[in-house]
Amino acid sequence: MSTSISKSEDIEIILAGLNNVDFNGQTILVTGGSGFLGSWMCEALLNKGAEVICLDNYASGRPENTNHLLDHPGFTRIVHDISKPFDPKRQINLVCHLASRAGPLEFEHYPIQILKSNTLGTMHSLGIAKKYGARLLFTSTSEIYGEATVFPTPETYRGNVNTLGIRGCYDEAKRAGEAYCMAYHRQHGLDVRIVRIFNTYGPRMRSDGHYGRVIPRFLSQAKNNQPITIFGDGTQTRSFCYVTDQIIGLLRLAGLPGLAGEVVNIGNPTEHTVIGLANIIKNLLNSSSSFMYNPHPQDDPMRRFPDISKAKKLLHFEPQIGLEKGLIRVIEGTY
Repeated sequence: MSTSISKSEDIEIILAGLNNVDFNGQTILVTGGSGFLGSWMCEALLNKGAEVICLDNYASGRPENTNHLLDHPGFTRIVHDISKPFDPKRQINLVCHLASRAGPLEFEHYPIQILKSNTLGTMHSLGIAKKYGARLLFTSTSEIYGEATVFPTPETYRGNVNTLGIRGCYDEAKRAGEAYCMAYHRQHGLDVRIVRIFNTYGPRMRSDGHYGRVIPRFLSQAKNNQPITIFGDGTQTRSFCYVTDQIIGLLRLAGLPGLAGEVVNIGNPTEHTVIGLANIIKNLLNSSSSFMYNPHPQDDPMRRFPDISKAKKLLHFEPQIGLEKGLIRVIEGTY
């Protein structure tokens, strides 16, 4: 079997951003490896000379995201739910724990699974890292900040979260996952790194209705000239990071030395209103869609954008792809 993978332009961009990060010869376990971000991570790591074990139960990931990697001799794909114990039974150098349902509309239907993947799943991932003396990257989320009151939001902000609300299963599970990581770091000296991911988009992101992500939903609706469904009045804001920028940030945090115990925001710091996003997408697709306004969901934050000064300092991270350019890349590649 060939060790080469046909490289897309997006992968070439990611690899160019990882020139100073060495994964060659490492064996890396990626939980949620057939998900949106996980599949890009697996592909980038293989291209960096790593052997990759992709773990996924396809609760939200999809086999087609990694089918093109199956012929690579360094790639192993295993169907497994990380909320249940797992032992790779081989030396592991890095564990990247990405497994979790993350679609806003899933919080109501799968709260127990979400809690398990980010608590039990994190504990099992940490156990693997401890057993094999591996480094661990935990993908946390901007959702741990809840309805923030400081903007742009730095890592020092402790959060304003409703534990009893519909989003609590995700927000609090990620907060617990961070606590697990720091407990293993302090008690066992484990090299853990925590990334708080802000809204990210790109190819391979699910667009089916029950997932609830705003960009694929708007793209699908606008393409078909259907009403674009907006929650609230559309004045709430988000920041949108294209997938290549996000993966570069994640893998710099995972791979660079001297970052044990660090927590870092990764995202694009440019703030956009949701109604502004809808209008950009309408214009790019020359769509005749109207807007349909629905009630604002419980605890859905009104503003969200990161302070990335720490990422700039530690990782030399700076997003390169703006929203309109990224949307064009998604449209040309997917829609």
